[in-house]
Amino acid sequence: MNEKARKFRDLAEKRVNNAIKQIQLIGNLSNKYNYEYTEEEVKKIINALKAEIRNLEIKFELSSNKRFKL
Repeated sequence: MNEKARKFRDLAEKRVNNAIKQIQLIGNLSNKYNYEYTEEEVKKIINALKAEIRNLEIKFELSSNKRFKL
């Protein structure tokens, strides 16, 4: 495995695991015993996370498709 591939895999594993942990922590906010929130606030959180996932998908699609097409 070349250096760039190894670096990608190392960083991807670390960053994805960190992102998963942070999403789990956001999920902990659903405990109504400790927190109070509205359905609108929940929708905003979920929409923000979904939007970032869409942006991530677009970045990987664009980086793998460097050719111009009409």
